[in-house]
Amino acid sequence: MSTIYDVTVPLTSELPVYPGDPPFEIEAIQRTGENAFGLSRMSLGTHTGTHVDAPAHFVPGGATIDALAPEILMGKTRVVEILARERIEREDLEDQDLRDDLRILLKTRMSGQMTKPRYQEDHLYVSADAAAYVAQAGLKLIGFDYLSIDRPGAADFPAHRALLEAGVVIVEGIDLSEVPPGEYDMTCLPLRVAGGDGAPARVILKSRG
Repeated sequence: MSTIYDVTVPLTSELPVYPGDPPFEIEAIQRTGENAFGLSRMSLGTHTGTHVDAPAHFVPGGATIDALAPEILMGKTRVVEILARERIEREDLEDQDLRDDLRILLKTRMSGQMTKPRYQEDHLYVSADAAAYVAQAGLKLIGFDYLSIDRPGAADFPAHRALLEAGVVIVEGIDLSEVPPGEYDMTCLPLRVAGGDGAPARVILKSRG
C-alpha cells in the first residue's frame, strides 16, 4: 500500500520568512456563528512557506509561475539525502548518479526547521557549482528543504541564477523530515498567479510500488 506524505509547511503567523519578505498574515473579516459564513483576508509574499520559484524570479522575460508546464511539476521524483553541514557541493550530487532523474528533492539537516519562527542565518545552501551541475545533468526540477537554495546573504544569488537561467524549476520550503530517501510520485501545485515570479504550493509525495 502506498504511503502519502504532505511535505508542505502550514501557513501560520509563526512561519519564518526570508529577510525583507512580508510575513504571512491572516485576518478574520467575519466569523461563522456571528455571520452567515466565515471569511478571512490573507497577506503574504509570493515566496512564503512551501513555494515554487519560476524563472521570472530572476530572469527578465523568463517563464512566469502560471506558464510552468504541469508535466514538470508532477511525476516521478527522487528524494536524496545529503549529510553536508554547511553547503552542498557538486561532488555530493555527482555521487547520487542523477542521470536517470528529472526531479530531485534534497533532504538535509534543514528538514523540519521551517517550523521554527526565526530565519536561520546559518542554513545549509547549494553551491553555485552544484547548481550548475544540476542544470548540466538535465534535471527539470529541484526541491530544497529551507527558504532559499542560496548562501545566506549572497547578493548575487548564484545558485538561483544557474538553475533558473537553465529553466530548472526550484521548489523551496518543503519538509522532508518524515520522508525516507527513495523514489516517489510528486504532485506540486503552485497557485496559478498570472505573471507571477513564484507562488506558494501544496506538495504531496506518494511512495512508488
